[in-house]
Amino acid sequence: MRTKPWTDHFGRRDVSAHVPREPRPSVRFLRPRQQGWKTVTIGELLVKQKKITDDQLRNALALRGSPSERIEKTLVRLGYLTERSVLDTLSGLVHMPVVDLTQIDIDVETLKSMPKKLVHKNKLIPIDRQNGTLRVATNDPYEIYAFDELRMLTGLSISPVLATESEINAVIKKYFGVAGGTIADLVEEEAGRDDEVQVVSEVSQEAGDLAEMAQEASVVKLVNDLLLEAITERASDVHIEPYENELRIRYRIDGVLHAAHVPAQIHHFQLAIISRIKILSNLNIAEKRVPQDGSFKIRVHGREIDIRVSIIPMVFGEGVVMRILDKQATLLSLEDLGMNPDTLAIFTDVISQPHGILLVTGPTGSGKTTTLYAALSRIVSEEIKILTVEDPVEYHLGGINQVGLNLKAGLTFARAMRSFLRHDPDVIMVGEIRDLETAETAVQASLTGHLVFSTLHTNDAASATTRLLDMGVEPFLVASSVEAIMAQRLVRTLCKHCKEAYEPDRKKLPGDFDPGDATLYRPRGCRECRNTGFAGRKGIFELMRMNDDIRDCVIQRASAQKVLSVGRKGGLVLLREDGWRKVRAGITTVEEVVSATKL
Repeated sequence: MRTKPWTDHFGRRDVSAHVPREPRPSVRFLRPRQQGWKTVTIGELLVKQKKITDDQLRNALALRGSPSERIEKTLVRLGYLTERSVLDTLSGLVHMPVVDLTQIDIDVETLKSMPKKLVHKNKLIPIDRQNGTLRVATNDPYEIYAFDELRMLTGLSISPVLATESEINAVIKKYFGVAGGTIADLVEEEAGRDDEVQVVSEVSQEAGDLAEMAQEASVVKLVNDLLLEAITERASDVHIEPYENELRIRYRIDGVLHAAHVPAQIHHFQLAIISRIKILSNLNIAEKRVPQDGSFKIRVHGREIDIRVSIIPMVFGEGVVMRILDKQATLLSLEDLGMNPDTLAIFTDVISQPHGILLVTGPTGSGKTTTLYAALSRIVSEEIKILTVEDPVEYHLGGINQVGLNLKAGLTFARAMRSFLRHDPDVIMVGEIRDLETAETAVQASLTGHLVFSTLHTNDAASATTRLLDMGVEPFLVASSVEAIMAQRLVRTLCKHCKEAYEPDRKKLPGDFDPGDATLYRPRGCRECRNTGFAGRKGIFELMRMNDDIRDCVIQRASAQKVLSVGRKGGLVLLREDGWRKVRAGITTVEEVVSATKL
């Protein structure tokens, strides 16, 4: 049967290009007047169904990633529609049922026997086979050639059904692993080469060979797939860990490491993967004996993302950790951080002061920089000048002058701050107080009428005072310059779609936790949270505002325990106590608070 491609009125090839010449009600609609058949695009149909507006359609057409990007994919990417909503419209258009792959038992043997090209490139997932008919899930009902190829290869009738692309990708990752298609291509390439056995010493392998291997198209795509998967899963870090007979890849999501589903054959390409990362980071690919640090930038869906790379030599190869920094990520407001209303009121008052030092403390990855940027976004205005020095710059915020640390050029925190004082700032943010010189410069800046924000690595708020004293800052300077110290941690928040109430065994609850009459919740897992039971994180906070009693303790060089005791008399709420508030509010779980704090 002949086919007749045509273009729509926007000059693009219509999604129903390969449709038989005779009329098909699922693709064309007969107009009441005798003007023949009229092609209706999916975008026009969505407008007609009032799922999107004309303005949203025009905006999507203007913001398509490429001319070949389907308009419905652009609409989903821009957040105007959900995948499920698009499928419901397509289902009525092409008369295919919609299925939920998360609720279906996939025939694994049939899936694994499928040609990998059709699975990975055409996104066809066989669900089951009955009476000579193979039911196949797809997110593109117009993959006619792929259906024909599958029909010829299997000799079965094909019954296509619709499923969301995210569900199809989840099935592929579960059974084939991340970048499974790329790995399969690499394996085929290796199999097609000379079968002659070659023994090559890793030490003697030349850098030129590694560079050539790392630049192969399949290896480039493999690394890109790993990074794209990490960004899609909202990972903050990618860990590549070599073992004797495997290469493990893990993503840190919401503070917890999760193993990535990757094909077992990926360890054969360990050298190529690491060499590719070194080339991107401008590192020495031949050096494998000492640690190396670097960085590079990538662009994903129009967003620029920084990747910080750290490589260390291990027993079975080199281990890599890549930190993902999305500078264009949406900044959180102070209200979004999860502060208790009383804490938020005190914190807001502190950042409104004309001078003084605000310290945020906690371990790496506890959200300190996010909190400081939320504070900056609250006070930024045309009337004040804000300067920051960071290592590296993690967010871009309009109205703020940002400086990145450059240790090779001699630009340290202390040197940058000394220069800042000659630029007439009102507010200064220094990424971290690491040494005496930086601490003294911050103190002098606050005493000369500047508001200074910074971070410090201590376990609680009270310990920050003794930490500054241990650095060598005079007690009277600490007492007169520091306005407030806030310790914080991050806990995972329960998925609002699937969290379930339960009655705890009160004998097993921590001794310092009294749930009272509150209803406690626990994670269950669903499609929305990737079956983890958690979605996102919130902070728990311990805000200690300096008063005369605490200042006296600092001047007397009192211990952190003494400062804490005095702070408690002034109403200081501890991290753990703030965590219990969020447990009673149904935001997180007892286990999350226990793992993030100590008694």
